[in-house]
Amino acid sequence: MPGAFFLVPAVAILLALLAGACFIALAGKSPLEVYQAMLGGAFGSAFGLAETTVKAIPLALCALGVSLAFRMQLWNIGAEGQFYMGAMAATWVALNFPDGSRWQLLPAMLVLAWLAGGLWALLPAIPKALWQVNETITTLMLNYVAILWVDYLVFGPWKDPKGFNFPLTATFGPGATLPTLGNTRIHAGFLLALLAAVLIYLIFRYTTWGFQLKVVGESRAAARYAGMSITKTILLTMFFSGALAGIAGMAEVAGITQRLQQGLSPGYGYSAIIIAWLARLHPFAILLVAFLFGGLLSGGYALQTLGLPAASVYMLQGLILFFVLGGEIFINYRLRIGGKKA
Repeated sequence: MPGAFFLVPAVAILLALLAGACFIALAGKSPLEVYQAMLGGAFGSAFGLAETTVKAIPLALCALGVSLAFRMQLWNIGAEGQFYMGAMAATWVALNFPDGSRWQLLPAMLVLAWLAGGLWALLPAIPKALWQVNETITTLMLNYVAILWVDYLVFGPWKDPKGFNFPLTATFGPGATLPTLGNTRIHAGFLLALLAAVLIYLIFRYTTWGFQLKVVGESRAAARYAGMSITKTILLTMFFSGALAGIAGMAEVAGITQRLQQGLSPGYGYSAIIIAWLARLHPFAILLVAFLFGGLLSGGYALQTLGLPAASVYMLQGLILFFVLGGEIFINYRLRIGGKKA
């Protein structure tokens, strides 16, 4: 039913908020007060809106990336690691060419981050395409490899000698930072997310590759019969899926932190999975849902004034994913109540 396609995610969010209210009440807090604080912190001021947008940028880019793979029923759970590898590649450019201009450094950082995220996604894509190795497990495991690799760099060879022994690199030069909007932290990564959404929409709607991607995802037997290369499609899709997450990493280090550091991502790659499913993999809907999830993260910091940890927002995210996955039953299956006909 077409109505269920949009109704089920909306109901899933409502049920997640109700379930979250139960946990908040058990913690001795007023759910209404908590949700009001989150809403006010995220959307109640110009600063809150700006911070919500800042959080939405990496969420949108990662979600757009995983949506490519999900369209083909490739379960790329590795956006978090691809994000870190993109950030690492961009940092390499910034640290090795500190005196370059923006016209020189930013394109180089963008290209290298794109390549790093895409190649990291190819590592699980190759065994998937050739030997049908489960990509859910391999992409998830590579997340930890990427995160620990970045930890090694910021604790070791890339550690800033003037950083008071903190695990972070030296600050980027002005040529390696993205321009921002006025006095806010909203940076040019916002335009990258918009451009990526438009490109993905056009690819799915008007290109042969977009059509092939959909056909292979729905029926590989039909794709083979039509002469489509499944191996090539898998490799290309996973590469571009990881490449977008890599660009998200570049946008974060060049636009926000302006250095590589431990704990760069609060779980953007994992939250992107929920966003992609809530948006039903539609690129423009992903932008909207990413903005709402950015508000969830931004508003979560207001919870600390009420005596709750900011990590409570991750509980809500988990509940949303739980109910969204449960709601898939009502989209993919028709439930019939009643006995057999005579």
